[in-house]
Amino acid sequence: MESRLEITGSLCAIATPFDADSALDLTAFGRLIDYQLDGGTQGIVVAGSTGEAHMLDEHEYERLLAFAVERIAHRVPVIAGTGEAGTSKTIALTRRARALGADAALVVTPYYVRPTQDGLRRHFGEVAAHGGLPVVMYNVPSRTGCDMQPETVAALRDTAGIIGIKEAVATPGRIAAIAQLQRPGFVYLSGDDGSAADAMLAGAGGVVSVVNNLVPKLFRTLCDAARGGDRAAAMQYAGRLAPLLKALDCAPNPIPVKAGLSELGLCGAALRLPLLELAPGPARSHLRDTLSSLAGTATP
Repeated sequence: MESRLEITGSLCAIATPFDADSALDLTAFGRLIDYQLDGGTQGIVVAGSTGEAHMLDEHEYERLLAFAVERIAHRVPVIAGTGEAGTSKTIALTRRARALGADAALVVTPYYVRPTQDGLRRHFGEVAAHGGLPVVMYNVPSRTGCDMQPETVAALRDTAGIIGIKEAVATPGRIAAIAQLQRPGFVYLSGDDGSAADAMLAGAGGVVSVVNNLVPKLFRTLCDAARGGDRAAAMQYAGRLAPLLKALDCAPNPIPVKAGLSELGLCGAALRLPLLELAPGPARSHLRDTLSSLAGTATP
């Protein structure tokens, strides 16, 4: 179960567009994919948290993933979000993603149920053994209520079928602890845009980004500088991105990202309940102005 393509660098947790009637908008989804590929994005995560995976029914998930696989056509890895609260359901969804042509699975720690660290070891071991796709583990305790510790990651690192981790805890200690676990065949991907440059300078192989939805060229440039060890350039690009990251902090992800994509004319801002569209007002105006200041640029 080796990934057919290298999963490193600038990766996008892509949004899922809906039309005014709340149906999947695959025409807009094609635009989003093309925008990422044209901007140099090196991998695309479909149906993650930014992609409103839990708002999709089974048929919609399959249509979305199949469309992405066909559109991308092996140019970059397609990584399918397949994490569920239960292990058997995660395995089933991972198998379905494999059948639809995904290159790897992004498997979030089981949410809501709050497993122990030993439970996490068993969970990811079972998914890797029986899901049929290379597994990138995903730790994001702010969303799941479950924090997979570096010692658990270390215990899973050499498990057949596990090829990396997306780590969203952004403390310097966590970044250092996970960075030292990276080796050939096991990649550390940052899951936090604000600390992505620091993580890559510390040794992370890339980042699964939210802001990348809006500025793929600039984000790719940041990743190239940080992965190349050019601290001065990486910090310069990170500083250029900082106002946009602050603007996106106005509401929970993916609400502001959808608003930003709408401002760029790439898709509508519609979300599915219980998420609500970012209302007109100061926050949306600030987001529009910030995007305008970055339009078309990849350098400071």
